[in-house]
Amino acid sequence: MEARLNPFASPLLGKVYKHLIAANAVLAESTLPLATQELVKLRASQINGCGFCVDMHFKDVVHAGEEATRLNLVAAWREATVFTEAERAALEIAEQGTRLADGTAGVTDEAWANAAEHYDEEQLAALVGVLAVINAFNRGNVALRMPAGSYRPGQFA
Repeated sequence: MEARLNPFASPLLGKVYKHLIAANAVLAESTLPLATQELVKLRASQINGCGFCVDMHFKDVVHAGEEATRLNLVAAWREATVFTEAERAALEIAEQGTRLADGTAGVTDEAWANAAEHYDEEQLAALVGVLAVINAFNRGNVALRMPAGSYRPGQFA
């Protein structure tokens, strides 16, 4: 399987992706824990069916020392006992903020209030930013049919 086009070979789309990568770098410097950021990216990518991003974020975070067991349970986080209450709140925001096309009301006040119990305003801003950036990457990569499986940790560093 090959992608429909290489986003980095396209002058226009390459610029767009470079801006998304730059935004992601800003978010990585925030005080929102990197593990939480990666859990959100993984869950949104699962929901959006972006195999390329699922592969990339799983491999990057395992390479950084995260337990594969926790990552394996992200899709079933509600039933899993391996996530903190803060991570669970972030995963709820990730799901509600990603499933907009499902006719939901978006992120509920209850989910937001729960997340606000665990994260300060800057961390909440970072959570929204992470969710926006990963959803943009997911949609682009799904449209391009980016193949999954060959990513190497740090490939785009």
